[in-house]
Amino acid sequence: MAAGFWRRYAAWSLDAACLLPLVMLLGAGPLRRAWAQADAGLQALMTLVAGRLDAGLAQGDPPLALALAAAGDPRLQAAAGALTAALGTLLGLPLLLYALLAMAWALGFEASPWQATPGQRALGLRVTDAAGARAGAGRVLLRHLAAGLSWASLNLGHALAAFPPHLALHDRLSGTRVLARDGDPRLPAWARAWLWLQATACVFALAWLYRLLQAQVDAALRAALGS
Repeated sequence: MAAGFWRRYAAWSLDAACLLPLVMLLGAGPLRRAWAQADAGLQALMTLVAGRLDAGLAQGDPPLALALAAAGDPRLQAAAGALTAALGTLLGLPLLLYALLAMAWALGFEASPWQATPGQRALGLRVTDAAGARAGAGRVLLRHLAAGLSWASLNLGHALAAFPPHLALHDRLSGTRVLARDGDPRLPAWARAWLWLQATACVFALAWLYRLLQAQVDAALRAALGS
């Protein structure tokens, strides 16, 4: 029986939880430097913006003139460029490391006699070819590469697995299937709890990020205005 979306997602998230510590370990040095650069860049940018705004208002410059002057300020452009580069590292490096590790993870497990990663085995899943036979390494690699299109489609490719015949975009492109060994479409109770834990963690992470950004902006504005 083809596995549904939530069972597949729970399996993927278990594997991701195993890989993310490796991602953070491998990228620890560059990510720490990028975080420090992003923090410094944001503070510099906000200080320059506040200073230019204060000077412009004191001179009675109209808003359009302030905006045009800020856009052409080389100091603002440099600060914005440094911040953009740091954010690119913070976002791009973990994604790159995860993609490489996930490729090795999938090849090592889905092409093995297990036909499943540890997360998939925990949920009673196995990856096969279209005929239900063991998928070879080449097909597993194609499946992993094609998954990039499922992500690039804003996860619409993954969402296809929620509807019969429960095939994600990368399954269709690689000729693979994800089957449930027990034939039961329901999630185990522990898997449902795991999904709720993830949802709760996401809410707290977003709240923490909002408060962090708010604190950075407030500190930069206070420093710029001398208060």
